[in-house]
Amino acid sequence: MAQRISRAKAKLRGRRFELPADPVARLRSVCEVLYLLYNEGYTSSSGPHLLRIDLSTEAIRLTRMLHDQAPDDPEVAGLLALMLLTEARRPARTSAAGALVPLARQDRSLWDRPLISEGLQLLNATLAARRIGEYQLLASIAALHDEAPSHASTRWAQIASAYARLESLTGNPMVRLNRAVAVAMVDGPAAGLALLEGLELRDSHRLHAVRAHLLEDSGDLAAAAQGYAAAAARTANAREREYLVEQAARVSCSSAREAAAASAERCRGTSGPPQAAVL
Repeated sequence: MAQRISRAKAKLRGRRFELPADPVARLRSVCEVLYLLYNEGYTSSSGPHLLRIDLSTEAIRLTRMLHDQAPDDPEVAGLLALMLLTEARRPARTSAAGALVPLARQDRSLWDRPLISEGLQLLNATLAARRIGEYQLLASIAALHDEAPSHASTRWAQIASAYARLESLTGNPMVRLNRAVAVAMVDGPAAGLALLEGLELRDSHRLHAVRAHLLEDSGDLAAAAQGYAAAAARTANAREREYLVEQAARVSCSSAREAAAASAERCRGTSGPPQAAVL
């Protein structure tokens, strides 16, 4: 690492650093960095813990400062609203032992209601400007999750529509991945799996995990178990890996029981009619 730093210093020696002339581009770059910082805190890309609260807290602090400096920029406001609405769910994302708790099984009474109220107020105010961008759409999706009393009663059709609009705006394959989950909740797992066909995400563990989840919902338990195992092998976060390994084992056991039951049924079908019991 010391050698790499020395080479970088030598390469940059004598060069001038200049800010981009376009202030909009500068602001967009700052938002991207803050969003990446928050995401790393919300779900750490590696290490023993799911969360890095220090990073997510710092990202929110810096974004509040940015919003103070650019109060009329709707995307800055949208980014801050997104962080607040997402951070509100953090208390329910892990168990007391630190294990990952998926959204469908989270205790929503643990969600931070003051943060949700602040995020909603900020989002509604910036949407009124009618200059919709990426972060405002993401914040709108987060709001739909936060307002829902349960996972099943979430307005999934609206979430799928928002993701479709976001995908057309950004072309980001991760948006397609999230859209597939929402579409599956509305139109069934086959529709979600169809959206994943040909999707390239650099062998992302999230792609394997989502596909495994939809395969499980469609009843293909053997393929789902393989998908969960593939996802577990591709994540560097210990808590995500533990969760995915557990899912692979659970679905594999269900698949084995299903196969055993089918085998027993075939055996009964070839053994002739049942004999009358002798009393």
